[in-house]
Amino acid sequence: MDIHLFWDGPVKLKDLDKLEDEDRDYGVYQIYGHHEIYGASVLLYIGKADDQTFGKRIAQEKWCDHKNIEVYVGRLAGRTKVSAKEWSERIDKTEKLLIYSHAPAYNTSNTRTVPERKVLSNHIFNWDQYRSLFPEVSGGRYTSKFDHISDDHIYTVSD
Repeated sequence: MDIHLFWDGPVKLKDLDKLEDEDRDYGVYQIYGHHEIYGASVLLYIGKADDQTFGKRIAQEKWCDHKNIEVYVGRLAGRTKVSAKEWSERIDKTEKLLIYSHAPAYNTSNTRTVPERKVLSNHIFNWDQYRSLFPEVSGGRYTSKFDHISDDHIYTVSD
C-alpha cells in the first residue's frame, strides 16, 4: 500500500496550540533537538497523534530543551477517503516503519524488529518538509522479503 505523508514544520513547542484543529491535526510527528552524543538539531523521536491532535499529544511529552526543540507534523493524504479504523491502522504502520528505518535516539520500541505482516506491503512517500527522513521508505526493504538475494545472484553478461 502506498502511504503519502505531507510534512509541515518546524513548529516550536510554545506554538503547539496552533496544532489543535480537530479536523486535520492528526498523523505522525518528528521531534528534533540536541542530543548529548549526536549533537544539535538531530532527529530525536518519531510519534503518532491518532486519538488526539498533534498539539495535545506532543504537549504530553517531557522535552527539557524547550527553546531548541522543533516539531514537524506529517498528515496522511490520498485520493479516496478511508474509514477511521483504516486511517488509524495506516498511521500505526507508518509510525512503526519510520521508527524502524530511521532509529531516532529516544524511540525505544520498533527500533530492532518490525512485524512483517504490518509493513511488508507498505511504501511511504514523504513530501514537503520531511527534514532528515528518507524521501521514500519501503517495507520490503526492512523485512525478510529479499533475504533470498545474495552476492551469488549478481547478473553476468552472456553472449
